[in-house]
Amino acid sequence: MPRFFHMAAALTPAARKRPAPDKAGSPADAGKKKKRARHQQFENIDDYEMLEEIGEGIFGVVAKARDHRTGATVAVKWIRGGEFDQDGAPNLAAVVREASFLATCRGHPGIVQIKNVAKGEETRDLYIVMELAGPSLRSRLERQQPFSEDETRDAMRQLLQAVEKLHATGTIHGDINPDNILVGADGALKICGFGCATPAGDVAGKTFLERLLEGARTQHQEKLDGTTMQYRSPEQLIWSQWYGPEGDMYALGCVMAELLTGEPLFTATTEDDMMDQTLDLWDELASMGVEAFDDVIDHLSLAGREILAGLLSYYSCERLTAAEALKHRWFTEETKPPAAVKPESPGFVPLFTERSIGGDK
Repeated sequence: MPRFFHMAAALTPAARKRPAPDKAGSPADAGKKKKRARHQQFENIDDYEMLEEIGEGIFGVVAKARDHRTGATVAVKWIRGGEFDQDGAPNLAAVVREASFLATCRGHPGIVQIKNVAKGEETRDLYIVMELAGPSLRSRLERQQPFSEDETRDAMRQLLQAVEKLHATGTIHGDINPDNILVGADGALKICGFGCATPAGDVAGKTFLERLLEGARTQHQEKLDGTTMQYRSPEQLIWSQWYGPEGDMYALGCVMAELLTGEPLFTATTEDDMMDQTLDLWDELASMGVEAFDDVIDHLSLAGREILAGLLSYYSCERLTAAEALKHRWFTEETKPPAAVKPESPGFVPLFTERSIGGDK
């Protein structure tokens, strides 16, 4: 039985012993207790019945759960401690960081919605409670045909609008890929998986060269082991942490190409091979322009190829922003109504998949 369910069983009301009331103390002690209580405004994980594990990855485990108070089904994410897939002390800082980024983007239809943070009274573990959305875009691509250009345009519009919101709040997602995009019952797309998110303020005001030099000095201090290698931008491959929101745009370019072909744009399994494939694409775009996509995406219009090339620009300073992309004629000159992404069976939130447990994830 996965550790998450051992943990969930221990947290059920029938199996728990609540802490005994504190003995009476001085008025000063009472004041301290009241002050501490004001800072612990978390829900109780006992309020949720864990139904089934629906995803596991390097950062933790996600379960489908039922809220005892309302009967609603939700997704509950527990973030493991230790180094990535090793167990250890609860990573409270990671929970608070991810929950904060989700709360900052609350209300946008293109971003999975956080409902609350719950705590285990005995274990002190923290859990992120989110809406239960649909299956991953990855599963959609694996089960159905590649997207048409109209479907791709609609999907990219949704994703660009969500990323525009993210970047406007000063958030860099850092790991946009089909596993971290959910397809709702109505075909709406939602970005999830904020485990690698960082504040854009860390790189604000730094030029491309300044980021490169600073990243070269600190590359050995931090790895990008948590991000999906095939969707990393060139600057993420060159150094570890000094990349900006432009990295998300490059990842969206990789996603767009995959929507159109049904296959990942890059297939490298090592960082060296990934860098070689990235440089090959750069050479082809530099020498052939949008015609570089002729062999793989022959059914995409010229305007669509301009968007794709703009997102996959090697240099981050030349890459399209979300706002710029949405103003491009590929979106503004559209004459047909948007074609919604075809949904699959709702009620599954694969924030983590088997693919992300091993390999280069």
